[in-house]
Amino acid sequence: MSNTDPRPSAASAAVPTGSTAEPWTLSATEALAAFRSKELSPVDYLTSFIGRITAEDERINAVTEVVEEAVSSAREAETFYAEVTADDLAEAAAARPLLGLPVIAKEKHALAGRGLTQGLLHERDTVADDDAAIIARIRAAGGYVHARATSPEFSCATITHSPMWGVTRNPWNLELSPGGSSGGSGAALAAGFAPLATASDIAGSTRLPAAFTGTVGYKAPYGRIPGAQPLAADWYRGDGPMARTVADAALLARVMVGVDPSDHATIASPGFLADFDPAEAADRLRGRRVALCVRLGDFPVGQDIEANTRAVASALESAGAIVEEVELPWTVERIFETAFTHFGNLLAPAMRAATRGHKDTLADYTLRFMADAEAVAGRRSFYDGLAMEAQIQAELAAAMDGFDVLLAPTSAVAGLEAGASYLDGIAIDAGGVGREGEGESGADGASENSGRDGVRLEHYWQAHMTMPFNICNRVPIVNVPSGMADCGIPTGVQVIAHPFDDGTAFDVAAAIEQLRPWTGLAPTAQIGSSDG
Repeated sequence: MSNTDPRPSAASAAVPTGSTAEPWTLSATEALAAFRSKELSPVDYLTSFIGRITAEDERINAVTEVVEEAVSSAREAETFYAEVTADDLAEAAAARPLLGLPVIAKEKHALAGRGLTQGLLHERDTVADDDAAIIARIRAAGGYVHARATSPEFSCATITHSPMWGVTRNPWNLELSPGGSSGGSGAALAAGFAPLATASDIAGSTRLPAAFTGTVGYKAPYGRIPGAQPLAADWYRGDGPMARTVADAALLARVMVGVDPSDHATIASPGFLADFDPAEAADRLRGRRVALCVRLGDFPVGQDIEANTRAVASALESAGAIVEEVELPWTVERIFETAFTHFGNLLAPAMRAATRGHKDTLADYTLRFMADAEAVAGRRSFYDGLAMEAQIQAELAAAMDGFDVLLAPTSAVAGLEAGASYLDGIAIDAGGVGREGEGESGADGASENSGRDGVRLEHYWQAHMTMPFNICNRVPIVNVPSGMADCGIPTGVQVIAHPFDDGTAFDVAAAIEQLRPWTGLAPTAQIGSSDG
């Protein structure tokens, strides 16, 4: 990681009049308002984030590199805002809605001329020829990448560590993981390294880090946001934004969506979230119908997670929403078997092709993921997977019939150990942390011990409640914080709307944020409280 300061001569960064906040604490939306009123310089905003990374990332390890040329983009924006007239400002804001905003990019999202490893040691000399589609759109909108974030190898784990990057830690509790695979993005947001981040999600890789770090993550319906070929054709996957607030996630999402010639699955999204007004979201709750499903079948949801989820539902009900509890006939085993049939027929072959001849350099979880996925695909055909998916999709549609959104926890387990790989399953302790090693339960322990301390799951992917909505991948989902877990990190809830009804998902998520305000930042004292 570079320690280059983009503006060494700046003694201190300006902040909006009347504010005592450090610039890095400002949301993207707040910073844009300050840029436009000439109360904050884009260069000073960038400088504050670089200083934060330099001071804190040695403990957290969320950043793979600082992009030094970001200062040129910040200076261009600074000059523009200093010289623009009031008459031209509105037109410029519409043309370049991110002008002056720094974005931390997940390392898998290519930047032309920079390394593109996906966390793989044998790819350390690979350089990207072109920007990823979403990076190009960020640049066209006036934003820029100032740093890049860690991820596990091939983005195939729900923890973030690798031989390439080392262990990334959760700024709320350095002993725990920020989740994965977009763990570097989540940790960076919570630590104050960026206001916006890119992420990706094929089984929960945006929503899980958002839940574990107290941030916001948007999982777009398949086709909304362009991806990189050939795996852009995988309907489980999707790139998207992470941020500290729902408004900021919507800001970045608007830039990312729409048809792209590089990805033939992309769909037109005219006027996407054009009417979204987070300030009035809670006022629009009255009469909305919310389906609450705490376990999504038999997921062994921790007591603190259940309590936080029910508190969110209660807040919605108090604000005028109609909340009813529903059941889904899912089991962790069926969800796992369905998703890993898919992975075994699509993702595992791609991973084998990309890592052939480099087995000795791969992380243990990468080898295990491929083996597990191939084992399931060995007993279930591609068509079997489609039939299983169709059943799960129909069951979700039935459960949501008559409701505007479904509300569910993001993870059944409150936390994961920072350096763990969970090759032998996951044993959930009394504090809700998933520990490595054997526990006391039978083969069907997930169902038998649902909701109890001491449960052990055969595969740690069964501890997360995100994969059903990759199987049902035309539904939009926004993760928002729901409270604190007993282990000292945040918990999250998923707001799931009907297929392509993104506006409703964002609207209810913004209402939750209003009714249960959240900092979006881990306390500075917590970040520096451990030798980790």
